[in-house]
Amino acid sequence: MSADAVGRAGPADAAPDLAPDLTSDLAPDLASDLTSDLATDPTAEAGVDLLHPAARAPRGADTAVPAPPPRYGPARAGLLTAMVLVLAASVAAATRVGTADVGWTDLARVLGARLGLDTQPLPPLLDSLVWDLRLPRVLMAALVGAALAVCGTVLQAVTRNALADPYLLGVSSGAGAGAVTVVVLGVGAGTLGITGGALAGALLAFAGLLLLLRRTGLDSVRIVLTGVVVGQLFTALTSLALMASADADTTRAVTHWLLGSMAPARWDAVVVCAVVTPLGLAAAWLCANALDGLAFGADTAASLGIGVRRTRMLLLVVTAVLTSVAVATVGAIGFVGLIVPHGVRFLAGPLHRVLLPHAALAGAVFLVWTDALARVAFAPREVPVGVITALIGVPLFLLVLRRRGEL
Repeated sequence: MSADAVGRAGPADAAPDLAPDLTSDLAPDLASDLTSDLATDPTAEAGVDLLHPAARAPRGADTAVPAPPPRYGPARAGLLTAMVLVLAASVAAATRVGTADVGWTDLARVLGARLGLDTQPLPPLLDSLVWDLRLPRVLMAALVGAALAVCGTVLQAVTRNALADPYLLGVSSGAGAGAVTVVVLGVGAGTLGITGGALAGALLAFAGLLLLLRRTGLDSVRIVLTGVVVGQLFTALTSLALMASADADTTRAVTHWLLGSMAPARWDAVVVCAVVTPLGLAAAWLCANALDGLAFGADTAASLGIGVRRTRMLLLVVTAVLTSVAVATVGAIGFVGLIVPHGVRFLAGPLHRVLLPHAALAGAVFLVWTDALARVAFAPREVPVGVITALIGVPLFLLVLRRRGEL
């Protein structure tokens, strides 16, 4: 094709004939590059949003600027506000629940007296019941529920395992072994000694997990399998200590503690959880984008510029500390970190920037009312709250699996 002909023809007419002429005149490799460039769709995307496949624009559309990830809309902000109000109302209502009758006026008078307001004080016995027993217990239930729900949400993304829960790392078994060691050997005294022993055992179990993963890496399969191994090891040590050294009363007390109970909650433990839980939630929320990437796999996360190993290590440390503090304070409470994240995903969606705060609030509300039910279900005898969460959690989890089409 001559140069004059090319000049007279339009771009669409010239392109099919231009490549053969260039092929004959230019070097083969250069002509091949030009041919492939002319054949390429000029409207093809330069990049793909790996985290939000549904947001990809159709082929041929203008995709010079990729769509930003969805942000908080009015509906989600309203849902978050509603959950905060539900949590506040649940804490106030659950404080009244118990074998002794506590009215709304009594609760207001106790809080008013502590805040320095001009209110008539309650009798000392009723005041101590509300302030020293009921209120710390309810607040502890809210904090522990939030911590366990956040840990479950994080671990399900890090391990890409829908069955992951806060006790996946063997931390609860380590806490149990530490508590049993304190009780059986008499290393510490009272609730403080048991709590300290449980915390030391939990951190020791997590250190053992990291030591075993030091050479093999932090991929999701190895984390799950190693966590199971560490948990079984400390469970065996707990059983051995009880069988060898403890009497029947000690065994019964330790077993009751291991099933989870809010009865030991006091203000000093509430303060510790009130510091650790928000810090853990903030650390996880700052890694929300990394969690979105890890939920699609390590390769996807790395392609997005996420330091996979460093991020996994940070998130494992956060979940281990949160779980250690929770278990050391109230024992092992199952199913909160397993079912709450799945249930909240139906309401808030899968993005962790939105999912994490909603899961924390939902976990707090769930455990507040579960503990209230544990106090009154078989009154005057109190049932360990871990038993109630299991009885509620099993059918709820089966319902979640059925709705996901996995059952």
